[in-house]
Amino acid sequence: MPLSLLAFDLGAESGRAIAGQFNGRHLTLTETHRFANTPVRLPHEFHWNILGLWSEILQGIVSTAELVGEPLAGIGLDTWGVDFALLDDQGHLVGNPYHYRDGRTDGMMTRAFEIVPRTEIFQQTGIQFMQINSLYQLLSLVETGSPALETARTFLMIPDLLNYWLCGVQTCEFSNATTTQCYDPQQRDWAYPLLSSLGIPESIFPAISHPGTVLGPLAHSVSEMTGVGSIPVIAPACHDTGSAVAAVPAASDHYAWISSGTWSIVGVNVKEPVISDLALRYNLTNEGGVHGDFRLSKNVMGLWLVQECRRTWANEGRSLGYDELTRMAAEAAPLQSIIDPDVDEFLKPGDMPARIREFCAQTGQPVPQDEGAVIRCALDSIALKYRWVVEHLEAVVRYRLETVHIVGGGTRNELLSQLTADCLERPVVTGPVEATAIGNLLAQAIALGQLASWDEAREVVIDSFPVKTFEPQPDSADWDSAYERLGNLIAAVPLITTQGEKS
Repeated sequence: MPLSLLAFDLGAESGRAIAGQFNGRHLTLTETHRFANTPVRLPHEFHWNILGLWSEILQGIVSTAELVGEPLAGIGLDTWGVDFALLDDQGHLVGNPYHYRDGRTDGMMTRAFEIVPRTEIFQQTGIQFMQINSLYQLLSLVETGSPALETARTFLMIPDLLNYWLCGVQTCEFSNATTTQCYDPQQRDWAYPLLSSLGIPESIFPAISHPGTVLGPLAHSVSEMTGVGSIPVIAPACHDTGSAVAAVPAASDHYAWISSGTWSIVGVNVKEPVISDLALRYNLTNEGGVHGDFRLSKNVMGLWLVQECRRTWANEGRSLGYDELTRMAAEAAPLQSIIDPDVDEFLKPGDMPARIREFCAQTGQPVPQDEGAVIRCALDSIALKYRWVVEHLEAVVRYRLETVHIVGGGTRNELLSQLTADCLERPVVTGPVEATAIGNLLAQAIALGQLASWDEAREVVIDSFPVKTFEPQPDSADWDSAYERLGNLIAAVPLITTQGEKS
C-alpha cells in the first residue's frame, strides 16, 4: 500500500500543506491547504502571526486527513531560518516572535564586533554576517535589557516551536540551528563561548536533534482538535533550504544549486564546514544538511525585490500578476541599469520601485521608469549576483561548477532562469518546483524505513518529477560588461549590506 505523508512548508510569503503518496518508487504530491503568511506591523515592531500560522497548520491536518481518507504515516514541518521564540519555565510563549526584517537588529553587528572580533565569530560559527541572524536578534535583547530574555528558559526556532506544539518535545533541529550564528559546526554544539561573551544566557539552548528524528506522536490535545490519530511527528531538515537542497536531482557532484524564492540561496554541498580566510573574505556560510554535512553558500536578495514591487504597485491601485510582470520585463531593454541586490536599502518592506530608482540615480545609471524596466533591472541584477557567488564559491572549493540546479518556487520565473544561464554561461536545470516539500517527505520516508538512504531518495526525485534545462544563448546581451559594472558597485558603494560587509 502507498505510504501517506504530510509535509508543511512555510515560506516568508505563504505556507502549504502537501500530501505525499509514496509507493516505494514514485512520489506524488497533492496540495491540500494553502495559506498566506502575513506578518503583523505594529507602530514600532514587526512580528510573525505565529498563532495564525498554528491555526492554519491545524486546518492543514484536517484537510489532508479528509482528502487522503486513510491514516497518515507521518507529519514533517519546515520553515525559514534565523527567527525564534522564547518559552518560560512552564513552556508558555514569551511574547510574539519577531520578524527578521524588524529594525531591532540595526547596529547590532557593529556592537557585536566591539565585544568579539568578526574573525573570531566566524571561527566559532562559520556563518555569513547578516544583521537578521538570530545572534544579533538575541544581542538586541541583551543590549535593551529585555524582560523577555530574563523570563526565557527555552530558545526554539520557529519550526521547533510548531513541533513542540504538535508533539510536546522541546528540541532544536540541526539544519535550522546552524542558521542562527549561535552554533559551532566544528564542535557540533552551541557556540557557548561566543554566547557567553555576548551576555546571551547559555542555559536557554536545548538539545539538538538531527534530520530524520522521530520526535514523538501527535499530542493528544492536537489529535482531539483535528480528529486524527496518533501520527508520528518527524523532523526533516526543518530549514526549508536544507529540505530543498536534499531534493536536487543532480547526476554528478560538480554542480551549484540555487534555492529560489523570496530569498535566493546559492551554494555547493561539502562534507565538512569550510572555515577559512577566503570563506570569511567572501562572507560565505556553512549551514547544516540532511546527511550531517554542510551547505557552503551565500544568501542573495532574490524575488523579494519583485514581491515588494508588486505589493507597492497594488497599494497604488495597479494589481499586476507575476506572469504579467515577467512578460513586461522580458520586453524591456536588458542590462540598462544594475543594482547590488544585497544592500540594506532593499532589506526591509517599503516602496521598492522607488528604492531601485534611487539606487540607480545615486550610482549615475539610467533610472528605470516603467514597471517592466524596474523588474528587468531587478532580474538582471539577481542573475549577475548569482554569477558573483558561483565564481567565488569556485575559488573556495577549487573546481568548476559545471551545471547550476535551481529548485523552489522561483523556477516558475523562466525569464530569470534563462538570464542565469546566459549570465553564467553554463546550463541551468530547473525543478522540481516543490523541492522543499519533496525533501521534507523523503526525510520522513527514510525515518520510517521506507527508503534506505538519500541516494535512493535522489533516484525517487529523478523518477518522479520533470526538470527543464536552459542552455546559454550565444547572442545574448553583454553580460561580461554588466558583470564588471556590478563588481564596481560592490567595490564602491559605501554602505553596509545585509551580509555585514562594505559593498
